[in-house]
Amino acid sequence: MSFPETFKALADPVRREILLMLRDGRMSAGDIASRFDMTAATISYHLSRLKKAGLVWETKEKNFIYYSLNVSVFEEMMLWLSNFTGTGVSGREGTDSADGKESTQ
Repeated sequence: MSFPETFKALADPVRREILLMLRDGRMSAGDIASRFDMTAATISYHLSRLKKAGLVWETKEKNFIYYSLNVSVFEEMMLWLSNFTGTGVSGREGTDSADGKESTQ
């Protein structure tokens, strides 16, 4: 997972809405597109950005493409973000880096 790609993908409100829609399970590209007032090409672009960031999986079945959440990327982001809550990834206070090392400040 690339944090810059992930955060870039999450910066767009349309992509965040697509992720929320996928919370309930996989959806076809057509079903996703039908919920927006945008061209299919625009939705395809947003889906490709989410896929590039590793936030969604793409599965092809016959003439359909289905998308689902890649939950492991969200879990990794949550672990990294937990460094800013005061407990760190390891659960120890005083950590300020993703590797859980003690802060010298």
